[in-house]
Amino acid sequence: MQATYLTGKPPGEHGIVANYWYDREFGEHRGWKQSNHLVKGRKIWEHLRENFPGYTCAKVFWWNNMYSSADFSITPRPIYGADGKKVFDVQTWPMHLREEIKPDIGNFPFHTFWGPAAGLPSSEWIAESAKWFEKKFSPNMNLIYLPHLDYNLQRFGPADERCSTDFEQIDRVVEDLVTYLESRGVVPVILSEYGITPVDHPIHINREFRAKGWITCRDELGREQIDPGSCQALAISDHQLAHIYLNDPSIRDQVIETVRNLKGVTHVYTREELGDIGLDHERAGDLVAVSDENSWFTYYYWDDDKLAPDFARCVDIHRKPGYDPAELFIDPAITFPKLKVIGKLIRKKLGFRMLMDLIPLDADLVKGSHGCIPKSEKDYPVMIGNFPGLNKDSVIEATDVYQHLFRAASGQ
Repeated sequence: MQATYLTGKPPGEHGIVANYWYDREFGEHRGWKQSNHLVKGRKIWEHLRENFPGYTCAKVFWWNNMYSSADFSITPRPIYGADGKKVFDVQTWPMHLREEIKPDIGNFPFHTFWGPAAGLPSSEWIAESAKWFEKKFSPNMNLIYLPHLDYNLQRFGPADERCSTDFEQIDRVVEDLVTYLESRGVVPVILSEYGITPVDHPIHINREFRAKGWITCRDELGREQIDPGSCQALAISDHQLAHIYLNDPSIRDQVIETVRNLKGVTHVYTREELGDIGLDHERAGDLVAVSDENSWFTYYYWDDDKLAPDFARCVDIHRKPGYDPAELFIDPAITFPKLKVIGKLIRKKLGFRMLMDLIPLDADLVKGSHGCIPKSEKDYPVMIGNFPGLNKDSVIEATDVYQHLFRAASGQ
């Protein structure tokens, strides 16, 4: 959605068909890649520069943030040591800003950006970093991503009363940020990427494929590791969509029939139909399955949790061949989770290898998701600002957001 907003193109043209996809040449999945070179098409700030030479843009935690033509950027980027150590950090452009911003506003609280501790501090820090960029550079466009509502709405579902606190918390952060920006003559626009709906039904699509004999695993130290290049068919799951890749095209009709018969699946689009929904791109699956608004797709492919790969119980977004919202939880089967975390951190501090294996393998814990088009317009994403020709009841296409943002930025 972010790529769509910033290019005005559907995923079939800009290429970001999902957060995860299968790389057919490497025979491996790709997930959460940050290079902006993946996003094809003219970006909105590039278009604005054509009309207004010298136009500047900052990208504050928007995705596909690295190596873009934006003037300034900051994005999460951990440091991975050769000894297995992971150090939380950020990357900026220009590069030297990384060491300038931290003394002013502190280190980014990475553990609150994703995982069981995900919460308000990450959004608060990002808002402060946006102020920092505004004060230092006054960019003509400042793109700021505040992730807070992604967390408990997926953990508990949007109707859960606990989420009311999240609404109040992010409202205060946004109020403070908007007030600051307006005091400097900035015209704010508030935009969301999606609306989250309650879910109560995980679809284990790869387990269904495994039962058909289409999934190939290899034994790695007594654990089952999926081998994508050897699978006849595999699904790369991403919330309420699953991109299905066929290494063996001869089973295409069988796969279509199997997926259409899964409870919770509403549509299975073939390669010939992907153009109709704006997903006709080489990174897209040979088939794309969409769930109803009360279901979502897991990446799970093992049948016995004892054989699950070691990364399954960790926050490990790059190794998992699909999105895993269970990473927002600590396994409720752990009796004293805080003591376990402290013990592991002590081992890490002492230089020992350790596995932060705290994540449950129970997909039923997840209560919110997104991706399909919800039945109610109240569950649609929103755009708030002064847009001539639009009112509070207007409904527009995601690809139209670009032109509204362009006109707003142009003062038209």
